[in-house]
Amino acid sequence: MTASARAPARANLLGEHTDYNDGFVLPTPLPYFTTVTVAPGNQAGMIEAFAARFGQTLVRPLDAPRQGDWLDYPLGCVTILRAAGIEVPALRLTIESDIPMGAGISSSAALEVATLRALRRWLDLPLDDEKIALLGQRAESEYVGMPCGIMDQMVSSLGTPGQALFLDTRSLAHRLVALPSSHQLAVVHSGVTHKLTEGGYRQRRSECERAAAALGVPSLRDINDLSRIDGLPEPLNHRAHHVVTENRRVLDGVAALERGDVAAFGQLMVESHASQRDDYAVSVPEIDALVDSALHHGALGARLTGGGFGGCIVALIEDVEAWWPAVQTDNPRAKLVFPRSDKESTDG
Repeated sequence: MTASARAPARANLLGEHTDYNDGFVLPTPLPYFTTVTVAPGNQAGMIEAFAARFGQTLVRPLDAPRQGDWLDYPLGCVTILRAAGIEVPALRLTIESDIPMGAGISSSAALEVATLRALRRWLDLPLDDEKIALLGQRAESEYVGMPCGIMDQMVSSLGTPGQALFLDTRSLAHRLVALPSSHQLAVVHSGVTHKLTEGGYRQRRSECERAAAALGVPSLRDINDLSRIDGLPEPLNHRAHHVVTENRRVLDGVAALERGDVAAFGQLMVESHASQRDDYAVSVPEIDALVDSALHHGALGARLTGGGFGGCIVALIEDVEAWWPAVQTDNPRAKLVFPRSDKESTDG
């Protein structure tokens, strides 16, 4: 017997680096998918996986430690299930995906959620979509070793196309918010590959934890008064300033969408990017130039989306077809990821 399932990529509209601070986020799924098919394995106690994108098959014991390659993500999901007392027999996986890698639109969460959904069907597991997201986050954090927040797995598991998922990452309370019909989202890859497993993401998370400890609170979510962070040393004051103001921007952004104020939402995106660039220091010159170009050519809002250090921007515009050629002229390395301009946009 075999079982297949898929899960989407995502773009985050507001709320960057707030999820691991127990804050608010506002992502939306993108119509790029990873599909995982599970079948019985041929070797007892082993996982065999074929990744169509790489034309590569990897085989590993089910109890193997992480190896630093793509098999860590599905094997991490299996490991988390086995740690919860769920028996997972030898298995074969086939993985197919059109999600651009290194773009910062969460190919890893899509792989985790798709793997867990396929295992849920294959093993008839009583797991709801929220539990799938939580298990996926644990796989990435505990097995892969990337201390991510819950946002990516939640939107991949619970999101609805054409709507944003407003999520309180502390309580996991969430609701869908309609995106404006008058404007389009565009996701553009800067040409700089994004890789969170390098040190910057971990360093930012550590800085937030140190800032929260210095302020005597469980997390920066608990700070509302900006004057409280003024006494923090550099760069903790800037990191805390971003998180506190970004949480406010998410709440203000949801309110703007719900009252139909597209211009206000766009301005919040602009402010979010400036905060990521100046306070959180996760942008790069190519991203900044791309944001400036997007705004210059008519976007209401534009910002770095994803963890930073490369990857993509998301922009809010009226007409992608009229806007994109001018932006591309300014940024020859950039590629339009969404909406798809051609098949080349799905390349790594």
